[in-house]
Amino acid sequence: MNLNFLKAGTADALTLNGISKRAFDSDVQVGAPSAGGPPGYMSVQFHTKMARQGHLYKLTDDGLIVGGAILFLKEEELNIGRIFIAPEYFRKGYGSFMMNEIETLFPGVKEYTLDTPAWNIRTNSFYSKMGYTEIKRDNEFVFYSKHILQ
Repeated sequence: MNLNFLKAGTADALTLNGISKRAFDSDVQVGAPSAGGPPGYMSVQFHTKMARQGHLYKLTDDGLIVGGAILFLKEEELNIGRIFIAPEYFRKGYGSFMMNEIETLFPGVKEYTLDTPAWNIRTNSFYSKMGYTEIKRDNEFVFYSKHILQ
């Protein structure tokens, strides 16, 4: 494995869009009521816009794009809008690597936030394992936070 986590460009939007669609559609295997994902998860236009605005990132393995993230930095808080890995790379450490890289890339951040569907056992256990604490939940989502002491 030769992994890199980098800012994505508009030229990466098509590839990341395909990975996003496959990753989120695979959630039917872990409790999703049907194939689908967050808004824009299968829109090349959305991913291109996120790249233009500097929010889109890519995870590469030997130069091949295997996953991505959409991140929103607001002063000392970083919202992890979403992360996604191509299904053939699930459960091989790519997600953990990406989360660690996100935390390394933004040294000034004091709090990381994210949310994930309540029904998704895979992502809820993953975020807990990565040190995120549940701060609230509603009928649809579990909201997590991780504070960094500096």
